[in-house]
Amino acid sequence: MDQIDRKILTELQRDATIPVAQLADRVGLSQTPCWKRVQKLDAAGVITGRVALVDPRKVGLGLTVLCEVEAMDHTPAWRDKFLAAVERFPEIIEVQRLGGQSDYMLRIVVADMPSYDIVYQRLTETVALKGVRSRFVMEVVHRKHALPL
Repeated sequence: MDQIDRKILTELQRDATIPVAQLADRVGLSQTPCWKRVQKLDAAGVITGRVALVDPRKVGLGLTVLCEVEAMDHTPAWRDKFLAAVERFPEIIEVQRLGGQSDYMLRIVVADMPSYDIVYQRLTETVALKGVRSRFVMEVVHRKHALPL
C-alpha cells in the first residue's frame, strides 16, 4: 500500500459515497487508475464495507452500555458458545477480546434501561459468565470513525 492508496482510504473514510471522478481528483489520479485501486483495496480486504453512520438517539436507541465480561473458563468450547450467543443479539454491536481482569468488552445499544435489562438477562441465561460489569454512557464527547492513515 502506497501513499496514494492511503489518500484514497482517507477520502473514502470521510465519505464513501464520493463519485470516482471527485475521488480521483482529490488524490491526483485519473478515474480509471483510481477506480482500479479502489477495487484492489476491496479485493484485498482493506476496505471491509461501506455504511451509513446513524445517530442512535434519532432512531430511539438512547442508551449505550459498555459491558465487561469475565469468562467462566477459557476453553475453546466456552469461547465458541459465547461468540455464538453474542452473534444472536442485534443490540450487541461490538465485541472486543481484552487482556487484563475482564476478558471481553461488549458495546450494547438499546432504547433504555429496561431494554438493557432484557438483553442482560437473556445473555446471562444463554451462556455462563463469571462476572459482568456494566458502564452506562452518559454522553459521547468525541468519536472518530476514520483511521489515522
